[in-house]
Amino acid sequence: MAAVSISTGVAALLGVGVGVGVLLVVAGWRGTDRRRPNRTRRREDAAHRQRLLVRLGLGIAVGAMAGAATGWFAGAVIAGLACWAVPGVLRGDPEHKRRVTRIEAIATWTEMLRDTLAAASGLEQAILSTSSLTPAPIREDVAELVARLEGGERLAPALRGLADRLGDPTGDLVIAALVKAAEQQSRQLGNLLGALAQTAREQVSMRMRVEAGRARTRTSVRVIVSTTLAFAVTVVLINRDYLAAYDSMFGQLVLLGVGCLFAVGFAWLAKISRAPEPARFLTADREV
Repeated sequence: MAAVSISTGVAALLGVGVGVGVLLVVAGWRGTDRRRPNRTRRREDAAHRQRLLVRLGLGIAVGAMAGAATGWFAGAVIAGLACWAVPGVLRGDPEHKRRVTRIEAIATWTEMLRDTLAAASGLEQAILSTSSLTPAPIREDVAELVARLEGGERLAPALRGLADRLGDPTGDLVIAALVKAAEQQSRQLGNLLGALAQTAREQVSMRMRVEAGRARTRTSVRVIVSTTLAFAVTVVLINRDYLAAYDSMFGQLVLLGVGCLFAVGFAWLAKISRAPEPARFLTADREV
């Protein structure tokens, strides 16, 4: 029995390792972000990597324990991957608050530019004047823009770089208007910036309403996932004989198939509980 437990634990580790390897291959295939990250983004990336490492360690430990307790290779793999994936299904949308605060910051900065243009000698001077008062969520991005301008870079390319750092469709609208003004001396820029700021604030209000409507969907997802997992664990612990059919090799294959079906269902539930992001139109490989 001890040998079976050891071999099952090793198999669980190998199964989770294969899953992690697939994730790494997918991440490498998607490529890396070539934009220069600011300090805030680096801190967020470091915290995200730390959370992934914790989830990976828990997944390996839980998979090994499940394999040792049940003697099932499929059970070890399913338990490990469930421990890895379920927290992402049960939690809400962690990016919602960050996106909303950045859109609000973009709206505030746009209004500052509108109000400063009347007293400034031009758009570039207005950007330099408002950089120290920019809202915190985008302050480092605007500071990078100012540094590039002070280094001698032309305004339009520097603004396109700011659009890439902001990475937000609402920010693309504002930056596109600024690029047009920088290249073609657009008239009525102040009125246009005011309208764009109002659009950004309406975008925030719309997102808040959508988030409130999706809260019930996420609650239903948590109830379904928690109930399913609790039932599975209870059956394994209380009525082990009921699951004797899964002890054979064919039973293990069936169990893997059942686990895949549940995984697809949980992934679909997680997908419908999150709002899709609109596509950006002002990217490094596109002109305004």
